[in-house]
Amino acid sequence: MTVEPDLTPRTDLFDPARRVADAVLFEGYLLYPYRASAAKNQVRWQFGVLMPRQWAEGEYQEPWSQRFECLLEPEDTAVLHLRVRCLQVQTKNLEQATADGFVPVPELTVDGVRQLSWDEAVEAEFDTALPLAELLEHDERVVPFEIPAERLKEPIHDAAGTLLGRTVRERRRLDGRLLLSAQQPEGPYGVVRLGARVENTSTEQSASRDEALRYALVAAHTVLAVTDGQFISLLEPPEWARPLAESCTNVGVWPVLVGEDDRRDVVLVSPIILYDYPSIAPESPGDLFDGLENDEILTLRTMVLTDDEKREARATDPRAAQIIDRVDDMPQEVLDRLHGAIRYLRGVGSTAAPAEPDPSTTPAWFDPIADASFSPETDSVMVAGVPLSRGSRVLLRPRSGRADAQDMFLDGRVATVAAVLSSVEDAWYLAVTPDDDPEATEVMLAHGRYLYFSPDEVVPLEAAS
Repeated sequence: MTVEPDLTPRTDLFDPARRVADAVLFEGYLLYPYRASAAKNQVRWQFGVLMPRQWAEGEYQEPWSQRFECLLEPEDTAVLHLRVRCLQVQTKNLEQATADGFVPVPELTVDGVRQLSWDEAVEAEFDTALPLAELLEHDERVVPFEIPAERLKEPIHDAAGTLLGRTVRERRRLDGRLLLSAQQPEGPYGVVRLGARVENTSTEQSASRDEALRYALVAAHTVLAVTDGQFISLLEPPEWARPLAESCTNVGVWPVLVGEDDRRDVVLVSPIILYDYPSIAPESPGDLFDGLENDEILTLRTMVLTDDEKREARATDPRAAQIIDRVDDMPQEVLDRLHGAIRYLRGVGSTAAPAEPDPSTTPAWFDPIADASFSPETDSVMVAGVPLSRGSRVLLRPRSGRADAQDMFLDGRVATVAAVLSSVEDAWYLAVTPDDDPEATEVMLAHGRYLYFSPDEVVPLEAAS
């Protein structure tokens, strides 16, 4: 007897990704100082924007699709559960009540409180589920989806009950589709390469980017879960799976494992580069929407806004008003927690009490004067049989899976070693300056700030040639 798999989308499977996915969803939604008049808020929606294809392939060449691939170790009964998420742009227009009806206005003041016309956004989701076996039997499965339009009108009254106007919020219909495929590469491991593409299929003509955004999937990302199977990390795959992981193609997104560190059944396909198992800092009291900036800095900056600036921020967007109110009411102990946190200490769990250092015999590792063995100007480190020291020229080869995006852009470029440094864990690092960017090098030398690479991420130029 064959038991048909349950294809009802398991929304509970997406729960481990919820907080991080929400942070991705609202990344850059509204930038400090959270006012509509701020220059940086005139061009919004920067991450994961999928425009209508006709606009995207026009003058501005913006993306209209995302493509991702990941690896899966499935059982025969594996079922895939997918959730496509995005923000749907919503126009908020204010209309003033007159004897002849309602007239659009840029702002209204009600009982001393300003309200502004402004573009907001609301969350939108589409869920689907299908057995992996079905994907393996077909070249591609196309799943269309639609996010409906809506127009909402809300009257505005003052404290006395007088009708002053109304708020008109409007969202346009979004059309998209999800294209899914699965292949089982040859080999003994039974791994499946899962491929997906999210496309904006809206066909409306737009004369401006602001108008095209009405039909865009903003901050688009996918949460992918599996029952009866496990995903393989693309960042830190087991050695046997490394060639397959390196063959996966991802365009505009970055798949990472989410949830507890030991689970591999949920993947967040993010438009922002993340590590596996990302998490929200427990000290963070709420969203700030500003490019993953430091919470303490943004909170302090928000505190020093003038009363007029805060009033405008509150009038701009309900989420901006929440930020201003939260900062104004923040207890000192919450602000203190934002100053820093220790996540890891060497020796945690040891039952032996650490020995107290003797200042008279233990030099400060960070003080070159106290520790004569520390000399970045003259120290050297051996790489590929070549001693590297200050003035050596190297080819940069940042390691995949360990370097960040900025380092990866430097792959293959030539640099000059400025200093050889040792960390408190006795690991060596090379401080370098890029040879092909003299202006950046001048700034680095003037401020003593460099690019840092480990010895296994560089090749001596003479060895490279």
